[in-house]
Amino acid sequence: MTEADFLARLRTLPLHPGARGLTDDTATLAGLTGTTDTLVEGVHFLPTDPAGDVAWKLVATNLSDLAAKGARVEGVLLNYPLRDDAWDAAFLDGLGVALATLACPLIGGDTVSLPASAPRVLTVTAFGRDAVAPPRSGARAGDALYVTGTIGDAGTGLAIARAGQGDAMLLARYRRPVPRLAEGRALAPLVHAMMDVSDGLLIDAARMAAASALGVTIDLSAVPLAPGVTDPLVAATAGDDYELLFAATPDATLPVPATRVGTFAPGTGLTLTHEGHSVPLPATLGYQHGLR
Repeated sequence: MTEADFLARLRTLPLHPGARGLTDDTATLAGLTGTTDTLVEGVHFLPTDPAGDVAWKLVATNLSDLAAKGARVEGVLLNYPLRDDAWDAAFLDGLGVALATLACPLIGGDTVSLPASAPRVLTVTAFGRDAVAPPRSGARAGDALYVTGTIGDAGTGLAIARAGQGDAMLLARYRRPVPRLAEGRALAPLVHAMMDVSDGLLIDAARMAAASALGVTIDLSAVPLAPGVTDPLVAATAGDDYELLFAATPDATLPVPATRVGTFAPGTGLTLTHEGHSVPLPATLGYQHGLR
């Protein structure tokens, strides 16, 4: 597939008015919240993952950041490396489904060529509007730590993908996460701090606590697990959940289902407990790029 062919296909997808029909190198936007994420083959997705699922995940991971800001989706920019006609076509099919399902129009982007031996590197930049959630640095001493959904599904789904068999729902949680956009908008006016769980519940909670100059204690026995996910410590360090993690008062009336998993207090660092007993911290709290 040539670049012209690829662009022609892109023009058939949902387009933002500011995209100018994808006939220009720039798009016009103002007063928007932006975020960008890159997925690397062999790091964020398996070479055997279906191209359509990779397209979905690329969009969803970016929109998850907007969800954590309580933003409404405006659209995305795509940077794409052309390499294999069949894979590229399947990616576009999946991209079209993701953009339509998640109400996320395409604004523009860039295409490059990629040697057949090189891993794919895919980037989306997303823009949102009406972002009203506070930053992750706003947690207060005495706040409770809450999380939406269940934790560890994607980590289990990754193991299923590698094995080639297992629970289809957990596999979908790894390959096709759903950004909590509606939940983020509902929570935004009520929370003191919010972010999404991308690298793992423990490491992201520790980041929120550090940004807020507080310590945080997490009760592993309170971590919500889906059927088929059995080890809360493994689940809390696995990452790729894309649930919302937020600080709010312990007596807050929440507009969406969420589970209280911890508490913020004066101090520093992360403390773990399980059914009232102290638990040593694991060697790694979650995924970090650059670690070997």
